Amino acid sequence: MGEHETATILIVDDEPGLADGHAARLQEHDVRTAYDGREALDALDDAVDIVFLDRRMPGLSGDEVLEAARDHGFDCRIVMVTGVEPSADIVSMGFDEYLRKPVDRAELRGTVQRMLRRATYDEKLQEYFSLSAKRATLETESTDDVEGMPEYEELCRRLETVERELDEALEDLPDDDGYVVATDGRIRADSATD
Repeated sequence: MGEHETATILIVDDEPGLADGHAARLQEHDVRTAYDGREALDALDDAVDIVFLDRRMPGLSGDEVLEAARDHGFDCRIVMVTGVEPSADIVSMGFDEYLRKPVDRAELRGTVQRMLRRATYDEKLQEYFSLSAKRATLETESTDDVEGMPEYEELCRRLETVERELDEALEDLPDDDGYVVATDGRIRADSATD
């Protein structure tokens, strides 16, 4: 699916007004809403491209919904949308991006476009972006000193390994394939192909 096509998006939040507001901002897409974790799992199927998932909900938490979705093999992009300050526990979570509330219209729509673009990437590149998002979230959103935390250090090591693997794969990639290596050595989608 291309980033400018209509997507099926599931918005999960225990605050109905917030979920409905996000749905209204994304009305050009096929949007489903769920107001708790059980409803989310009932609404989740192979047609869903992106899930915006509240992390802290009564009953079945967003963390549990995320784990169940990955255990069941759903290959959608999952964005945690939460007021919860991130900590090292996010390292082992299978999400693609972590947004702190409140999320405005521009951030919501921009995230949809990024997630649709990432859905077209191979598994290794998706892992790279997921790991990068976790590192950036911990470095910018956490009040904990993440330097030296075993989980953070393991995240950085895994990210370095993935970067090396991608660098090796890029050596044989044609110049017009849509990816570029930025000056900081990181791989990113070439915006000229958007």
